[in-house]
Amino acid sequence: MCGIIGYTGNQQALPILMQGLNNLEYRGYDSAGLSIFYKDNTHETIRTQGKVVSLNRITHTLNLKGTAGIGHTRWATHGDPSIENAHPHTDSVGNLSVVHNGIVENHTELRNELINSGHKFKSDTDTETIPHLIESYMNTSPIGFEEAVIKSANRIKGANAIVIMSNDQPDTIMAVKLGNAGGLVIGIGDGEVWISSDMMTMAPHTNRIVHMESNEIAKLTPDSVVLKTLKGITITKTPILVANDPVSAAKGKFRHFMLKEIHEQPESLISTLRGRITLKKNAVKFRDLSMSIDNIKNIDKITLTGMGTSLHAAMIARLWIEKISGIPSEWDNSSEFRYRSPKINKNNLFISISQSGETADTLAAMEEISKNNGNQITLCNYPNTQSSRIANETLQIRAGLEIGVAASKTFTCSLLTLYLLAIHIGSITGNLSETEASQMISEISRLPELIGKILQSTTHYEKLADKFHNKSDFLFLGRGINYPMALEGALKLKEISYIHAEGYPAGEMKHGPISLIDENMPIVAIVPKDSMYDKMINNINEAKSRGGTIIAIASDNDTEIGSIADHTIYIPQCSELITPIIAAIPLQLLAYHIAVRRGCDVDQPRNLAKSVTVE
Repeated sequence: MCGIIGYTGNQQALPILMQGLNNLEYRGYDSAGLSIFYKDNTHETIRTQGKVVSLNRITHTLNLKGTAGIGHTRWATHGDPSIENAHPHTDSVGNLSVVHNGIVENHTELRNELINSGHKFKSDTDTETIPHLIESYMNTSPIGFEEAVIKSANRIKGANAIVIMSNDQPDTIMAVKLGNAGGLVIGIGDGEVWISSDMMTMAPHTNRIVHMESNEIAKLTPDSVVLKTLKGITITKTPILVANDPVSAAKGKFRHFMLKEIHEQPESLISTLRGRITLKKNAVKFRDLSMSIDNIKNIDKITLTGMGTSLHAAMIARLWIEKISGIPSEWDNSSEFRYRSPKINKNNLFISISQSGETADTLAAMEEISKNNGNQITLCNYPNTQSSRIANETLQIRAGLEIGVAASKTFTCSLLTLYLLAIHIGSITGNLSETEASQMISEISRLPELIGKILQSTTHYEKLADKFHNKSDFLFLGRGINYPMALEGALKLKEISYIHAEGYPAGEMKHGPISLIDENMPIVAIVPKDSMYDKMINNINEAKSRGGTIIAIASDNDTEIGSIADHTIYIPQCSELITPIIAAIPLQLLAYHIAVRRGCDVDQPRNLAKSVTVE
């Protein structure tokens, strides 16, 4: 969740960019930079490793008097945190300046192509391929700045938000949103325009905004905003008026914070990946984990613990860790852990999960482990929490602020962090080969794009909500790694719609739950094309023969499920291991739209708190 800010208009750009960068600090970052453009067709770029205050100290001593520019706070994905890898990046001759959020999935292919044609790169980032690609089109065609941006956008793969400026047109900002990358919001004033990755940065300046959608390109000048498709076709959008109060500004175009946070997941997952993978070698690099290789090799058992949604993440991670690392693993409910006389020794690793870092029962379990000198890693979403003070090490999940009580992006970011940890441990134990690890990293780098595809249209969920909102009971079924997802889907529906729902392993259905099934019982079956597919189909047919209505969550290459299920929600085909992260999105959307249709308070459901700080 890096930050982008841009301005073109009649004011000095530097103070506006610095204010925007300060407002974006909450997202977390390791470096910052900005470019100021001048009317004489030149620009200056200042970059620094570390905090925005360091950038401010440098710029304060310089005479940066331009009225247009772009700025960025970076969290490393490709390349270590350094001035060379900080944004903005430029082309061969210093004509362009680019800031970027996302992952250019085909950056290796593009980089090699550009190097072979004579381009020289100065950083290890995927971002630097963008200005070089634009430059190549401007030089070889030759074509103008705007057309080169459009051609380049059509070559870039992945979920990406890109903002570009050129010396040739110093008052023009080009912006590109590919896939369901993090938001880009355009603010419109009188003879001035802003662009940012966070609408809250607009609040001091304007209440007239335009949201960029997937696969759109914008050309911004002080007096105009022109939006186009990737094919160059002009799009007409009417600016919307937003309230200047902080809550409305934070909620943006979304009706509820929960829906906003569901849609933020591609960007949040990118944030989780930053600094932890290198796509150059397709490897995990946990800079924020100091546990030695010898200590990891000596682990003889791993125990994961959490509550609610965090417990479901623990259940999935247990399966990942055993398969990927080869280390025996188990999960336990935090509230029960300390009451079973757990056996703890120095070669056991305990992983606790609490998005708030303040969950009372999880803290109590951690205290029990600490008293017995157990090794602990905790996952949380905020720094300096109680769980961080107890554990030996902390892994931040980096989901960003989550206001909705029902966990959405904190769940998927917890899962991704745990998946990375499993790969990291498996690579050290030798249970996972370099080739296998490389394939897994390559796939998870595509997660933001895959989830973005699911989020492009939600009309199907609204229709399902119309049909099923008045039901009093739901049954969720899954097998193997998707059994915990059945529990999570049921929990989401219970939490925000107040409908009774149960999650079961599908193989358990004939041992009792099948007696509940009739024409009034919708059944949500998580049935991707995986090793459990045939068994799940058998379970679905058993439920249908008892009158159950089947809502299937299935792989988009499944040509059979449509004739079996009554309703089908398709998700992108992926490896079996990462299915839970992708399947989480339709489960969240289904619960959300049913709750809205029932008139429930989605963001603050009754009797629930965001953090359970008492036992």
